[in-house]
Amino acid sequence: MRLKPLVLLVLPLLVATTACGPKDESGSAGRPTSSTSSSAASCTKTDLPLKTGGKLTVATDTPAYDPWFSGNDPTNGKGFESAVAYAVADRLGFERSEVAWVKEPFNNSYAPGSKKFDFDINQISITPARAKVVDFSRGYYSAAQAVIALKKENLSPGALADLADLKLGAQTGTTSLTAIRDVIRPSQQPLVFNNTNTAKQALLNGQVDAIVADLPTAFYVTGAEIKGSTIVGQFQPVSGQKEEFGLLMEKGSGLRPCVDKAIASLAQDGTLASLEKQWLSDTVDVPVLK
Repeated sequence: MRLKPLVLLVLPLLVATTACGPKDESGSAGRPTSSTSSSAASCTKTDLPLKTGGKLTVATDTPAYDPWFSGNDPTNGKGFESAVAYAVADRLGFERSEVAWVKEPFNNSYAPGSKKFDFDINQISITPARAKVVDFSRGYYSAAQAVIALKKENLSPGALADLADLKLGAQTGTTSLTAIRDVIRPSQQPLVFNNTNTAKQALLNGQVDAIVADLPTAFYVTGAEIKGSTIVGQFQPVSGQKEEFGLLMEKGSGLRPCVDKAIASLAQDGTLASLEKQWLSDTVDVPVLK
């Protein structure tokens, strides 16, 4: 899920169903089988099937927000996903000057059809429904969902069942919304927002008791955006299975096996863990809800 910084303007509450494109509410995570072979003929830079010869084209949405990016500039290598993109590029043999960034709205990224990029990095959760029309790399980050509320509400759930009677909300088309419906299963339908600024404004206005987002974004919201807010708990969307973010490619991408190999090497040598520690908040103090 992507959660955007709060624009503190007087905004009308928009309860919508269309902002994030093809809705994916299967509630299932885990890396689906791709139509592309897991072994590549060659991962030599000159042999890679690229959109533009000699350039690795990487996509993300705009604006690009903390803590995933920094200063709305994906090219600077700052923020977790910018750093991961450049690390993958390096393992594929590209210099920083050979990485070209393009803009791709989140809601368009997992739509069917050809893509203008080699891969997209944008907190896109791997799900079987999405993988029917696009390819995903192996996961580069395991994401828990988090429940954000105002401190003045004094919410202290001990279990997911304690959230069932709350009025909850999340952005449409996201796995956070799916998690509310399929994991929390509230007694009343969650409010669905066409963007996350209106979700956060609704929290401030008391129109919802809590909103749900991925955990690193929740740290940013509570630490830097909404004064007096707190994370009341975290949970995994599917019991026994972690939600993962993957690099998104067009269906049948011949680049995927080489991207998988690059991510595997970054995981094995500790690079991903180091980048996560550098750019994403520590999670140990957030209660786990089951």
